[in-house]
Amino acid sequence: MDIFNSTFDNEPQMIYLDHNATTPVHSKVLDSMWPFFSEHFGNAASHTHLLGTRSYDAVEQARVLLAQALNAYPQEITFTSGATEALNTALKGLFWKYATKGKHFVTVATEHKAVLDTLLWLEKQGATLTVLPVDVNGHIDLTALSDAIRTDTIAVVAMLANNETGVIHPMKEISTIVHAHKCILVCDATQAFGKMEVDVQALGIDVLALSAHKCYGPKGVGAMFVRRKDPRVSLEPLLHGGGHERGVRSGTLNVPGIVGLGVVAQMAKDWTDVYHKQVRPLRDFLEDALVASGKVSVNCQSVERLSNTISLRLHHVKAETVIQHFRNRVAVSTGSACSSAHPEPSHVLKAMGLSDREAHHTLRISLGILNTQEEIIQVTDWLLEII
Repeated sequence: MDIFNSTFDNEPQMIYLDHNATTPVHSKVLDSMWPFFSEHFGNAASHTHLLGTRSYDAVEQARVLLAQALNAYPQEITFTSGATEALNTALKGLFWKYATKGKHFVTVATEHKAVLDTLLWLEKQGATLTVLPVDVNGHIDLTALSDAIRTDTIAVVAMLANNETGVIHPMKEISTIVHAHKCILVCDATQAFGKMEVDVQALGIDVLALSAHKCYGPKGVGAMFVRRKDPRVSLEPLLHGGGHERGVRSGTLNVPGIVGLGVVAQMAKDWTDVYHKQVRPLRDFLEDALVASGKVSVNCQSVERLSNTISLRLHHVKAETVIQHFRNRVAVSTGSACSSAHPEPSHVLKAMGLSDREAHHTLRISLGILNTQEEIIQVTDWLLEII
């Protein structure tokens, strides 16, 4: 413990603007979780005694809360270790379950690697894949989407909001096209949940994945929604051993994390309101001040985006240079946290037509509900000084 403390003692207080990578755990979420690490430590699968029953009840309450937030039924919610596991379970489970219908998937070039890498793996198992291009604003051509769907297409996979640019896909229009072709719509809502309304009925989503840590919950827990009717969707399980989660996802449940996710779901609407009313004006202030300098541009600024996300293209400075200047003062990134260890330019920005140079000059800034106006003014001044 002394080694742990010495690692973090006396470190400078940073301004955190990397909320699309992860968020701090909200105090109400943390408070709800603590008892399930200590006095309520039972296994939710152990129904023969009070401790197990108490954990089971807490999990089911969280399931109800998340279902309410998504406008779904509790039986349609499966808890996972995060969105990556949920997406792997969904895509591989659909491939195995619907092999008699076909082996074809349609997706988008700007999807998260959790989708693209999984589909590329499925290609090696015999699947076929169509990857739709996007325009300079990260949007697909809906006519091209319709044309890409075949009689042997199992599913279309499209994220609700992009993690690098914040661009929001017109999911209702996409679902109308997909369902007209009698296909399944899989949606990665990881960045959207908690920042905008996510209603699976209104949007027509059949399978959805999300993670708690993107919306003020703990890391290591997420969920998958799988529609039970109109259409009824079935999956072959990815994990076996014990038949937990109605056989969809075996393994001992992360009860504290699930309880935390339940509180996240309960607070999601309030946080969505804060993003729209409080965070968006801060984002716009920062964007306007920087663009006025004539030395930066904002990717996808003219289209609907998440209210917290800026994809900032620096005209004369590499993004990495800014990050080095900011290292002990401001937390920002060059793109997806899952790809930050790789020096290659962002596949999202390249798909939108940016050159390697433009991609390497792009900085991702993602605000959160705890950021203040004073922080944004300070970061604006620092950025203008650097560029």
